[in-house]
Amino acid sequence: FKHFLRERNALTFTGDETLLSVSEYYGVKPRSEAFSHEEYGSRAESLEGYRIVKRGDFVMNYMLAWKGAYGLSEHDGIVSPAYAVFQVDNRIIDRRYLHHRSRSNDMKSAFRSRSKGIIDSRLRLYPDSLLAMEIDLPELSTQRRIAKFLDRETGRIDELIGKKSAFRGLIATFEETRFLATVTGKEMHGERADSGVRWIGTLPEGWLAPKFTMVARQESGHTPSRKEPSYWIPDECIIPWVSLADVWQLRSGKTVYLADTAEKISEIGMANSSARLLPEGTVVLSRTASVGFSGILAKPMATTQDFAAWICGPTIRPKFLYYVLRAMKPEFRRLMMGSTHQTIYMPDIRAFRTPLPPLAEQDRIIAALDASISSYRKVHERLTESVSMLREYRSALITAAVTGQIDVDTYDRTGKTSATLDRIEEETQA
Repeated sequence: FKHFLRERNALTFTGDETLLSVSEYYGVKPRSEAFSHEEYGSRAESLEGYRIVKRGDFVMNYMLAWKGAYGLSEHDGIVSPAYAVFQVDNRIIDRRYLHHRSRSNDMKSAFRSRSKGIIDSRLRLYPDSLLAMEIDLPELSTQRRIAKFLDRETGRIDELIGKKSAFRGLIATFEETRFLATVTGKEMHGERADSGVRWIGTLPEGWLAPKFTMVARQESGHTPSRKEPSYWIPDECIIPWVSLADVWQLRSGKTVYLADTAEKISEIGMANSSARLLPEGTVVLSRTASVGFSGILAKPMATTQDFAAWICGPTIRPKFLYYVLRAMKPEFRRLMMGSTHQTIYMPDIRAFRTPLPPLAEQDRIIAALDASISSYRKVHERLTESVSMLREYRSALITAAVTGQIDVDTYDRTGKTSATLDRIEEETQA
């Protein structure tokens, strides 16, 4: 690699510099923020170690290279010290060929094997290790033919992935819209009255719109002091304790009832903090960092201060309140607007209001939403499987082309690529 890559270290401002990042699937993309020349004086210290990126440079994330976070940049910009930037000598290697070659399965394995660290989350691939790697290169004319073939074929695959990913997003929007329409009785006929709450709108006659605190007892959580070892003796930490480490269970919406937690606390730790043991059936909502994900406790648990919790009274079902929180996603986004730390503050939470139909109507709504979610989930899972298949096929095709397992000049004539894509498409038609 050292024969065709040269590390770019200098930082020279030329005007407004767009901040770039690199991901495993999307390559080098601009972030929303930019560094301007006018800000340089006040931010110079924080920009130490940043590197300029020019279109065509090879950019690599030290910490995530083992996962595939590297690639050619199609943008001018700047990257943080977590990245290495290399100029590419196109007299030796075609840039597009390098792009595809680095995405092949064998090259990903080589990147991983040269990364150093004890565990995956701490692996690092440093420039010296990258530059010392060896690679078999065909002559430039062959590189260009392979790159042209892969640009065309991976473009078709990426288009399909994009469409399916967009449809997955549409499914999530359908779910959100369905929750809102159902919990507010929009699908019901008859007289309606204004609820006085913007996100709720009008409600069927006889429904109420009280504050959460009128129908459920609001609770929050706490973290026992980490500086007190006696609170965190492993054998004594037996109380399930809902923290941000458990949000992954709630994020997809597949898990409604939380049955276990990543961390547990001790009885003495809980007794010496503001955390309290909440009963089975308590509805919880993440309100900090990963905001707006809800669930129901399947057994008694405590929570951190990153969650709000409600113990439902006799006039509201826990699962109905759970669906109300799912319907409030747009409201959460409004409340988080402008918040650097993405937090919904407790005064806003104490002001939450809920549609409140009679219990029999709540039961009907719960059953209807359970059924519709099952249908949405099946479609979402098929789309996810399809995207996974396309990505696997993309990697296999790249690997076969750049390692000479297929002749790119004749491969497309067989129609194998089209047939494979057609099969994947047929498997996900619904």
